[in-house]
Amino acid sequence: MGVWTGITLVVFGFLWRQGQIRRLSVYVQETREELAKCSWPSWQELKGSTLLIALTVAFLGVFVCVIDTLLFHLLIR
Repeated sequence: MGVWTGITLVVFGFLWRQGQIRRLSVYVQETREELAKCSWPSWQELKGSTLLIALTVAFLGVFVCVIDTLLFHLLIR
């Protein structure tokens, strides 16, 4: 455990000296600022979109099963 702690500290020190930690901090700050500008869907919009996606996936699943069964019976028999 002590060896891994030492390795972690050495890597952290190296990255700090190279300026990578500062760049990461700036990146996180800019990302938060951009996410604050986004328009997020309301709860009703989210529920409606989720329902639409679930129904579409179910429809496509049934469609694929029906086509697969038809092709199986037409080509195998």
